[in-house]
Amino acid sequence: MNVKEYIEKNRGRFQEELFSLIRIPSISSDPSHKNDMQECALRWKNLLLETGVDMAEVMPTSANPVVFASKVIDPSAPTVLVYGHYDVMPVEPLELWNTDPFELVIQDGRLWARGADDDKGQSFLQVKAFEIALREKLLKCNVKFLFEGGEEIGSPGLEDFCLAHKDLLKSDIILVSDTSMVGADVPSITTGLRGLAYWEIEVTGPNRDLHSGIFGGAVANPINVLCKMIAGITDNDGHITIPGFYDDVEEVSAREREMLAAVPYSEDKYRESLDVKALFGEKGYSTLERTAIRPTFDVCGIWGGFTGEGSKTVLPSKAYAKVSCRLVPHQEHEKISGMFIDYINRIAPDYVRVKVTPMHGGEGYVCPIDLPAYKAAEKGYEDAFGKKPLAVRRGGSIPIIAAFEKVLGVKSILMGFGLESDATHSPNENMPIDIMDKGIEAIVGFYREYGR
Repeated sequence: MNVKEYIEKNRGRFQEELFSLIRIPSISSDPSHKNDMQECALRWKNLLLETGVDMAEVMPTSANPVVFASKVIDPSAPTVLVYGHYDVMPVEPLELWNTDPFELVIQDGRLWARGADDDKGQSFLQVKAFEIALREKLLKCNVKFLFEGGEEIGSPGLEDFCLAHKDLLKSDIILVSDTSMVGADVPSITTGLRGLAYWEIEVTGPNRDLHSGIFGGAVANPINVLCKMIAGITDNDGHITIPGFYDDVEEVSAREREMLAAVPYSEDKYRESLDVKALFGEKGYSTLERTAIRPTFDVCGIWGGFTGEGSKTVLPSKAYAKVSCRLVPHQEHEKISGMFIDYINRIAPDYVRVKVTPMHGGEGYVCPIDLPAYKAAEKGYEDAFGKKPLAVRRGGSIPIIAAFEKVLGVKSILMGFGLESDATHSPNENMPIDIMDKGIEAIVGFYREYGR
């Protein structure tokens, strides 16, 4: 039976299995979902056992548990370690969803739900491809699985888990499906990821909320101060103003900039799809370069004072913001984090008190395109999509990938199948069924080629 026939024959079962994972609200950033994290890990364990692994177990970390499984085909054969994550982003604002985020809906040729793409859906493609390769006797290498429950909050505890279980995780290559492609008809393999640094800023003014008429003009407003501070971190050219921030930024070669420029792309369509009149970013770089090879600073959330219905003339005591930087290779997130904290404390005026708390972060990652495993992935995409995939750097971050290389000494191949239209991290997350099918085919193709 070929791969397409196998998928079609088992489509109903596949969708029910995926639904059993999606209905569990495994939101790692919300402590109230701690039991859901455990439940989702157990569900993955059972699905992996049903798929045909030799063993699977849920193992503790200092944070959420991991699921580990393995299948030994031949002790002398190479070993692939498949990484994924079962935690998902929060679903708010709920009113923007067209469906229940934790009830899988099949509509317009897509699967709609939180986690349909990131990363339950993409991890599921890996497991089903393994099932097909195993049962159709196409699997010629050993396979291990490591699914974690904290990628969306920076993978706390996972690096320590890897340090403590190096022998258990020993492998020749790591295979990851948690990235995206240029387009449905433009397959691509992610060869680079940006790093990340994330902070929360707290600005305190008076010791209590004040009447803005009686005290306004005499006491500094923490929200006003916070807005001025973070607004000044980028200038009119989109350049980050923190002294020393660019010291370690990698200058990408002209050849790689040419490769990025060759990616099919319409700035007008990109702008129209986002419903913005114009694009903005660092001067001197194209939009694709800004989202792939350049660092950024963004305010991810800001709050303080009165935000309820009606009006309340209040001068608030406190203001808060969550901010982040996307980093590029050679920028160490801990160095940047310390640099940012020092900078904020230095520019803070003496009429407020400022506290900056680092949240999480990680390094960037670059994958060589001459690895045998990369060539096998390339062949898998070509077989499934009918054309050779582009090699592109992407703007997202998976901090644990760089940690894998540092701790385990193993490179990762990023076989992602997400699309911009999948709305990951947003309301109405989805994934096209035909892309899921092709994703499974591509991964089976990887195993077929890598086994040779």
